[in-house]
Amino acid sequence: MTSLKNDFFPVFRFAGSHRAIGRAYGESCRALIRTHHARAEAGVLQLRGGSAEQAQAQALAYRPHVLAGAAFFDEEIQGLAEGAGLTLGQAYLLQLRAELSPSQSRRPEPECTTLGVAPSASADGQTYAGQIADLPTPYLDLGVVVEFAPDDQPAVLMFTPAGQLSYIGVNDRGLCCFANYLHCDGWRMGMPRYFLSRIAMLESRVDAALARVRGVTRASSRNLLMADAAGTIVDLETTVTRDAALSPQGGVLAHANHYVSPSLHSEERASDAFLHNSQQRQARMDALLREGAGRHTIEGLQTIARDRAGWPHCISRAPGDGQEQVMSVACAIAAPAAGQLWVAKGPPHAHAFEALGFTLSRQGAAA
Repeated sequence: MTSLKNDFFPVFRFAGSHRAIGRAYGESCRALIRTHHARAEAGVLQLRGGSAEQAQAQALAYRPHVLAGAAFFDEEIQGLAEGAGLTLGQAYLLQLRAELSPSQSRRPEPECTTLGVAPSASADGQTYAGQIADLPTPYLDLGVVVEFAPDDQPAVLMFTPAGQLSYIGVNDRGLCCFANYLHCDGWRMGMPRYFLSRIAMLESRVDAALARVRGVTRASSRNLLMADAAGTIVDLETTVTRDAALSPQGGVLAHANHYVSPSLHSEERASDAFLHNSQQRQARMDALLREGAGRHTIEGLQTIARDRAGWPHCISRAPGDGQEQVMSVACAIAAPAAGQLWVAKGPPHAHAFEALGFTLSRQGAAA
């Protein structure tokens, strides 16, 4: 095997009130967040036209739904804006990259393959879940790993683009959540899709997390793969108004970027080329997980994440694979019972994983 790169994302840990966490996050990652905002806003304006002020006003139109469904996010966004020197509208825009794009320009791209391994399919009786996160290539240098330890909620350990308050990871109560893009019609005002994974991580059990997600007014479609320390794994495919839950088969579960549940096939709006890519990645992940069922270890799952078979429709994507400007900017695999997250920066076939855990006490200061 080619030697793996050991470079890694910046790691930050913050504790306290939600506003204090947001402010410390904004201050610590100010340069990255402002770069992320500039790129995100430019992308939105390129697709929708209009002014930056209009884009910010549109982002703020989602605020009542955030306040109604998960007001702590608004506190963190206010703090983030203060710390990073952004307006509130600019800080909200960072959470709404896809929702602010006009529907006719919202083209799905090949992004993200997720996996779940139940205790019956692992060698050590652990539950594992993870994701190869495929995003536009410029996101490689915008990623961070953050630990948030709010005074009133479970702590969360996540990989996320700088400035986003929710993406993929694990909490300290034994639940992890990973998320994929799904494309359907009917996007509307509601809870931003990125927030759904952290809403799920307010809970310690998958059944309670499902209820949380189903209880909010969703703005957009999302796929959520959730796993808990008790060994329960569920993949929830959602539209804005409907959902379908998928369970592991033979102790393993794989997902990519298309609707799998027959009840939601009619909702699919991806192109044939996109569907082919997504189906190829999911089929390959499923085959590898089934092949190793009963013997999976964290090292073995990292090897699976590095798979390049079926290029250009491969699990680990390098810059230049296919026609899209998309690559695997990170891979994260969690063991929820242990409260651990293994993260690789960039395509996992070229980068080493680093193990992280919860290290910040709830009484500690932001660092």
